Amino acid sequence: MMASVTSTLRKALRQLERERERIDRQIGALRSVLDQPGTARTPASPARPNRPKPERRPMSAAARRAVSQRMKAYWKERKAAAAKAKA
Repeated sequence: MMASVTSTLRKALRQLERERERIDRQIGALRSVLDQPGTARTPASPARPNRPKPERRPMSAAARRAVSQRMKAYWKERKAAAAKAKA
């Protein structure tokens, strides 16, 4: 019974070593691409403190209605211009 455990562990070790070799090749390929001249490197983004998001002010019904009317007029004008361009 001990022999089967040992052989299983050896097999798992071989698989992990092959996986590590594959990962090392991929890392090498990425490094070679990044080390080429002309490759832009960006610095790591600085850590941002956890700031609460500013609360949105609710929009009144009148404000929503005004936005709705402006957008309807905008799209009406845009569709008319598109129809005129087609004709």
